[in-house]
Amino acid sequence: VQLVESGGGLVQTGGSLRLSCTTSGFDFDDHVIGWFRQAPGKGREALLAFSTGDGTRYYLDSLKGRFTVSSDNAKATVHLHMNNLKAEDTGVYYCALHLYRGLGFPPDRDDYDYWGQGTRVTVSS
Repeated sequence: VQLVESGGGLVQTGGSLRLSCTTSGFDFDDHVIGWFRQAPGKGREALLAFSTGDGTRYYLDSLKGRFTVSSDNAKATVHLHMNNLKAEDTGVYYCALHLYRGLGFPPDRDDYDYWGQGTRVTVSS
């Protein structure tokens, strides 16, 4: 199983970025992809979860309206669309895979089975 994030970079406050999580090595349908952020000096924070089977989404309340998620199932890829970026969005963004096994949604952070290497996002004023 592999998850590879891409699309990070430097962006100005108010700008937008699209991150991608390209996956391989498992059946893309019927699992959960989560996006996490680790800001400098802080722990890894769960941002959202996306069910690849039925498209169910969970968003952290503070992100609603700015961050959205979409998928390209044919390419086994999940995209994180980030708009109106703020300085506090700076950090390393990770995607992770939770293999479905009947647990609740969204999965707890410890219930994710595989992680990508992360992509860095820097929002400058």
